[in-house]
Amino acid sequence: MSSIRKLIGQTAIYGSSSIIGRFLNFLLTPLYVIQFSNEQYGIITEMYAYVAFLVVLLTYGMETALFRFSNENKNNFNQVYSNTLFSILSTSSFFILIVSIFSQDIANLLKYPEHAEYIIWFGMIVGIDAISSMALAQLRLKEKAKKFALINFLNVGVNISLNLFFILYCKVNHDNGYSNWIIDTLYNPEIGVGYVFISNLIASIIKFLALISEMNFSGNFDFSIIRSMLKYSGPMLLVGLAYVINETLDRAMLKEILYSQYLESGISRTESLKLALSQNGIYGANYKITMIISMFIQAFRYASEPFFFKDEVNKNSKETLSKVMNYFIIMLVFIFLVITLYLQLFKYFINNPDYWEGLNVVPILLGANIFLGIYTSLSIWYKLSDKTIYGAYISGFGVLVTVAINFLLIPKYGYLASAYATLSCYGCMMILSYFLGQKHYKVPYNLRKFFIYMGSGILIYILSIPINPTQNLSLLQYGYHTFLLISFLILVLIIEKPFSKIV
Repeated sequence: MSSIRKLIGQTAIYGSSSIIGRFLNFLLTPLYVIQFSNEQYGIITEMYAYVAFLVVLLTYGMETALFRFSNENKNNFNQVYSNTLFSILSTSSFFILIVSIFSQDIANLLKYPEHAEYIIWFGMIVGIDAISSMALAQLRLKEKAKKFALINFLNVGVNISLNLFFILYCKVNHDNGYSNWIIDTLYNPEIGVGYVFISNLIASIIKFLALISEMNFSGNFDFSIIRSMLKYSGPMLLVGLAYVINETLDRAMLKEILYSQYLESGISRTESLKLALSQNGIYGANYKITMIISMFIQAFRYASEPFFFKDEVNKNSKETLSKVMNYFIIMLVFIFLVITLYLQLFKYFINNPDYWEGLNVVPILLGANIFLGIYTSLSIWYKLSDKTIYGAYISGFGVLVTVAINFLLIPKYGYLASAYATLSCYGCMMILSYFLGQKHYKVPYNLRKFFIYMGSGILIYILSIPINPTQNLSLLQYGYHTFLLISFLILVLIIEKPFSKIV
């Protein structure tokens, strides 16, 4: 089995849990937008933005450090892993304690003073998930992709089941005046969107319990190992934080800037907050559609990071990087086209027409994710060359772009500005990473192919633009869009022939 084929196989297995699992979670979006108001859904959007940020903070780059140091210390893996796990367990436990103590103060700051319990639940979610991420990293490192997939499926299954129980069964029946001992015992309407968070917390606890067997402390505590790993992971922490900032800060800024703008226009505080959360909710709901492509990127990252660290010793490792990038771009463009050409179908995942006004951001955010995916693949150069500080520089620059565009343009263009900020950010990071990488870790990428695939994707999308994304397609229009999609696939086959021999 060739190395690339092995990577494809690993990506497929991780994708089965990450892509399918998150897609199933994605299907909860119609339930949320139907059962909760725009402003209530805005709370969900904002809170999960903070979760992503905090998980990165609590793992502080130790996941990538584990791959690097395990590869360098193959005979002493247990020592490296035990110290990594001990470090994450200590800091996460301390975080949960602090958040619980100051939960009311944090709730007041976020303008949810009546729901301090949300803060406690979220503190527990991010702390538990941070610890679990190290055990999952070990599974990736040992190529136990099937177990990884099964545990993630379990996590998703529990989360979805509890959401359906609390919202679809308990809430709907309670709102319709029906009651029984189950609803009376387990459902409190005052908790509201909190049941989304409760479901997540229970699922995270069950995932943690399923991973306990992987959390061994067979090695001795050695601060010198932790110190060396922290030196490597420090810049990766900045990379991770910058990524989350770029992914989520737009929603936080959107809420706060619009809230202030509405206040200045003479609208009451209550109504201003409602309107700001409503716009945030619309943006967040449409952002969900683009998660399909980000799920593929995540599955690729799960498989590629440990793969490239192990493959580094091979003399053809750089050629392998180039070939992988080629196929990766093909898949990114293909997913982009599937969603944009059939956006009139994908919009029904947001089963509320009030949110459809934000569909115009979907192609922009998909393009941003293509740039992000390419950057993710390119970024392996500073991880392999131990120049992780460059990752911090690149990501920091991306943050500046994100903040500047959102700050300047949100007052005039609303969530559309946030979408363009994301596109600009990842575009700049991709370009910067490529040129720095070619200087410090030169890889013979086939730029001609890359530009052909990306250019053809843009051209096909432009040809489909006259169709109004808020209107249903006719059979003739579906046929036209299918023809465009098939044209791209034919182009790929022509360029990549003989396809099987390359793989």
